[in-house]
Amino acid sequence: MKRKKTNRMVEKGKIHITATFNNTLITITDEAGQPIVVSSTGMFGFAGTRKSTPYAATTATEGALKKAMENHGLRKLDVYVKGIGPGREAALRAVRGSSIEIEKLVDLTPIPHNGVRPPKIRRS
Repeated sequence: MKRKKTNRMVEKGKIHITATFNNTLITITDEAGQPIVVSSTGMFGFAGTRKSTPYAATTATEGALKKAMENHGLRKLDVYVKGIGPGREAALRAVRGSSIEIEKLVDLTPIPHNGVRPPKIRRS
């Protein structure tokens, strides 16, 4: 049994941008964290190495924002960025260039505070 999709009107939401070295994922949620729009560079026809380009990230972000504004009435966003991929800055630029008001910008990139234990010393 398939659930019927409903277009909830969400005036204020959050956008989560995850920029990896191979892809850029964009999720737009309501304030509670329930996803309303999901997008990635692969959904816009980019494949292989072209998925990890800044242009692909810009296209995916603009597409997700357009869908959220038209279908859900989104007007204000909190931006959460995670990762250090090439699409990171491009996706942020696309959000800034849109007509949506940005309320806060947060970097959630995980930073190691010492990392893993090094391998034991090689003996010959």
